[in-house]
Amino acid sequence: MRLRAGLSALALVAGLGIAAACTSPPRLLSLLDGAMGGGRGAARPGSAIPFGTHGQTLDVWRPAGEVSATRPVVIFWYGGGWVKGDRRAYAFAARAFAKAGFVVVVPDYRKVPGVRFPAFVQVGAQAVRWTRDHIADYGGDPGRIALAGHSAGAYTVAMLALDRRWLLAEGVDPAIVRAGVGLSGPYDFYPFTAKRSIDAMQGVADPAMTQPIHFARADAPPLLLVTSGGDTVVRPRNAINLAARLKALGAPVTLRKYPGVTHEEVVMALSTPFRGKAPTLADSIAFLDTALAPR
Repeated sequence: MRLRAGLSALALVAGLGIAAACTSPPRLLSLLDGAMGGGRGAARPGSAIPFGTHGQTLDVWRPAGEVSATRPVVIFWYGGGWVKGDRRAYAFAARAFAKAGFVVVVPDYRKVPGVRFPAFVQVGAQAVRWTRDHIADYGGDPGRIALAGHSAGAYTVAMLALDRRWLLAEGVDPAIVRAGVGLSGPYDFYPFTAKRSIDAMQGVADPAMTQPIHFARADAPPLLLVTSGGDTVVRPRNAINLAARLKALGAPVTLRKYPGVTHEEVVMALSTPFRGKAPTLADSIAFLDTALAPR
């Protein structure tokens, strides 16, 4: 979306009297998305549902009106450099996938500086366990679960999809993950140079064990890795390197590179007002429809 259109949309939010309630850009975007019709066709039957062992909560979204159909499932983790973000602020992403026919789970997770690696990955595995055990109550098919996420959330996707130990520790068969979508994620970022990665991985005895690329395997579930030419936060080499490693092993992987798009715009493109910035939603849905097709 052009700057003028973005400013017009912001004016719409202000005109509705809700801009002052925003505490973060993603939450503003969710309000903007709702004001521009993003909420039509999606419902949230579950809000602030407890899961795991550390007081985390999650939301569940699905197509509006769905009560009995068994739908494919997407668990979506938001980004924020392992230090910020919350599930409510990413309603725009959940609604986008729900309107496309998915039951969507958006979990919160533990963050730095309160925790370090691997706490956020462990909580991610607990969210998968909850989904396996409860998603049928919301019309989702526990046999068709995919993982998706942006930035730090994409890191969780890659770790859970590639490193079997986290799901096994929660009593979950890693084969439950039918596919993964990683948007602008860090997968090959050692040595640690950015403050957020230094803080998040502090104290790890073997840094290789923090790197998704270290766990690339031939029998990995299908992965869609999206990066962009304007990303200066998580360099495109992360997705490019992981895709190359998986491809060399014979694993099913799809790499998409969006020229001129920034780190933030990749996920913003899931929203109604910024849908034209990049084909993030269309590419993700096309990939997931194939990967989660009934067997």
